[in-house]
Amino acid sequence: MPYIFIAPNLLLFSLFMLFPLCYAMFISLHDWDLVGDTSFAGLANYSRLVTDPLFWTALRQTLLYAGGAVPASLALGMLAAVGLNQRMPGRIFMRSIFFMPVVVSGVATAVIASWLFNDNYGVINALLERAGLSRVNWLSSPSWALPSLIITTLWLRVGFCMIIYLAALQSIPRTYYEAARIDGASALQQFIHITWPLLRPATFLLLIINVIYSFHVFDLVFVMTGGGPGFSTTVLVQYIFNLAFASSEMGYASAMGIALYALILAFTVLQWLAGRRSEVAMGGG
Repeated sequence: MPYIFIAPNLLLFSLFMLFPLCYAMFISLHDWDLVGDTSFAGLANYSRLVTDPLFWTALRQTLLYAGGAVPASLALGMLAAVGLNQRMPGRIFMRSIFFMPVVVSGVATAVIASWLFNDNYGVINALLERAGLSRVNWLSSPSWALPSLIITTLWLRVGFCMIIYLAALQSIPRTYYEAARIDGASALQQFIHITWPLLRPATFLLLIINVIYSFHVFDLVFVMTGGGPGFSTTVLVQYIFNLAFASSEMGYASAMGIALYALILAFTVLQWLAGRRSEVAMGGG
């Protein structure tokens, strides 16, 4: 009986996840231009990754993007959750405001952000000029294009992190804080010794989800910068897209996709092992 109930999910998973993954592995071992027949290439596509400078550039840009977006999303999400977990007027409305960007599509967000960060008539540059500051070439400067994407990502992801942290905060028994206050613990000490340790499972979950999101980012980059200027915002997924559908190198693009999948899988496993060791250490203490 249980297998009957999970059969629809297994069918959808196999159709949209397992089969495409297996087929991508098959294509990665071949040369294919999307039109003609495939020809077996063995591991040539994988060996090409090592010597492709654009692959390493895209990987570096992806890591920089993740390194900027993920810690900031977690920190701001936790800060918002702690603040909006307090008794205050209008906190339900404020929670809705913070969470609202999460339900907006990435493409719509990118279009709005492109208008806000526009070099010539953008709202942000207009505000900078009113404050007596000089304009910034947000999307046309190699130095500012990636930070613009990170700022837009924060607008998207902080609300999601806030909701998860908020749920975790509300699951902490209030008696812990009452006992700490009786012992004379300050608000900072309560956060360090009670809140932060009990938020570790939520932090682990959000770290994995946000890293995967950062490694898969495409819509923001495609709409806002197109990978430019130059290759300053070219991330792995966009490079894979260009190889597959602009250059018709489906075999090489599939090999790069498998490499990205392996990278995310390795990170997830390492984080899981680190989380398990931390739980064991805390239990032993």
